[in-house]
Amino acid sequence: MAIETVRAFFAQRGMADRILESEQSSATVALAAQAFGTEERRIAKSLSFLLGEKAILVVAAGDAKVSNQKFRAQFNAKAKMLSPQQVHDMVGHDVGGVCPFAIHDGVDVYLDTSLRRFTTVFPACGSSNSAIELTLKELEVLSGCKAWIDVCKLPEDTE
Repeated sequence: MAIETVRAFFAQRGMADRILESEQSSATVALAAQAFGTEERRIAKSLSFLLGEKAILVVAAGDAKVSNQKFRAQFNAKAKMLSPQQVHDMVGHDVGGVCPFAIHDGVDVYLDTSLRRFTTVFPACGSSNSAIELTLKELEVLSGCKAWIDVCKLPEDTE
C-alpha cells in the first residue's frame, strides 16, 4: 500500500507520527477538508500530468484550477492529465491519495504559487484517507520540488 511507503518515508525523517488518518474518505478536496478540519483551499492537491513521455506532479491549493494558458507558457506543452492507471504506474500512488512523497524516480514535482497564501497546507499521504500538515518550507524540502511555478488560477482570477 502506498500509505505504508509514505509512512516509511516520514519515519526516516522522524515525522511518521504527524500523518493524519481519518475514518472517512479524503479522496477529494472537499472530503479532505472535512476529514481534517480545514478549509478546502488549504488542501494541497497533487495533479498528475504527462509531459512528453514522463509524469510530473503539480501541487496546488485546493481551490486552484490549472490554467491551460499558464501551463503551456511554463512547459511549452498542453496540459494533459494522466489516466488513473497511468498515475498508479508512473507516479506510484492511486488517485485520491496522490502525493509528492515516496514517488517513483524520475517524477518531477512542482509547487504552484497558489499555495503561498498559507503558512501550512495538507497534502495527502498515499491513501484516500490520509494527510499531513506541513509548512511550505517542509513541503518544499520533503517533496524535492524542482521549482515553484505559476500554472493555476484562483476562483477570483479570470483568464
